[in-house]
Amino acid sequence: MPSFLKEFFNRNGTLMGSLMLGLVLFWTVGLIILPQLSMLDFSFRPNLPPPEIGGPKDVYTLENYKYLIFGPEGGSQDYNAVDLKVFFRTLVAAVCVTIFNLILCYPIAYYLGQNKGNHIRVFALMLIIPYWINEILRAFALRIIFGESGVINTLLVGSGIFDTPFDFIRNDIALYAGLGYAYILLMIFPIYNVIESLDHNQIEAARDLGAPWWRIHKRVVIPYAKPGISSGCTMVFMLSAGALAAPQILGGPSSLWFTQLIYQQFNDNSDWPQGAAYAIVLLVTCILLVLALMRVFKVNMGDIGK
Repeated sequence: MPSFLKEFFNRNGTLMGSLMLGLVLFWTVGLIILPQLSMLDFSFRPNLPPPEIGGPKDVYTLENYKYLIFGPEGGSQDYNAVDLKVFFRTLVAAVCVTIFNLILCYPIAYYLGQNKGNHIRVFALMLIIPYWINEILRAFALRIIFGESGVINTLLVGSGIFDTPFDFIRNDIALYAGLGYAYILLMIFPIYNVIESLDHNQIEAARDLGAPWWRIHKRVVIPYAKPGISSGCTMVFMLSAGALAAPQILGGPSSLWFTQLIYQQFNDNSDWPQGAAYAIVLLVTCILLVLALMRVFKVNMGDIGK
């Protein structure tokens, strides 16, 4: 038995250690790896009627992936411009949501991590309580708030800033705000968890040496908080790119999300192989983007898991 497993069982006991290890394996293998392998297998299959599945026509093919790039055979365009545009727009939007969340959540996490007292506990509780409500209900609440007769437009028109209500939904502002709001905690707490362990004396020493606040964060806090920032950005980006509820509820007529195309293939078109191919392309692209950015910013997988 490997040494780390011996240490694990010695620390948790044989019964509890076996239970914990079994649950982790079930979660990882049964609920993540096997479904993804099944999806991968589906993506290489043709879309056949149920009686023909497993027959001579049921052979592996790349047609489902070609469809994303070139569209249907005999189409009027050389490329599948609509689906490709939605795909790249989804990735860009997910990056923008991630950056927005990082800018918004870093000061909050720093404040929580470098201050003590009951007011910090109250502040943290105020951040958590809204997430006791279902995500779909929160999305509908935001749609009401950003609606033409919602709270924001009522204040803007009432104060004379706008003469007529602004369409936040058609201009995708409600969508990006909803996505950012949905994953705030996933950005705040990984960063807070790291900054909390930062020795405050290092910050005080930098101040005593005359360093301005921005240089303290650039040279001391941000390098130390890099594991938390990496973990938060990874989760927010992956979940934003794979979001479905928020785009369905808060998206405008022209803000189609790539996950909505996947949903349409599975449910509206009953084309599971095509939907599986789209899902695999989105998953692999997101993973490659995360790995590439980790390499650019010199972050390793161990930092993500801290």
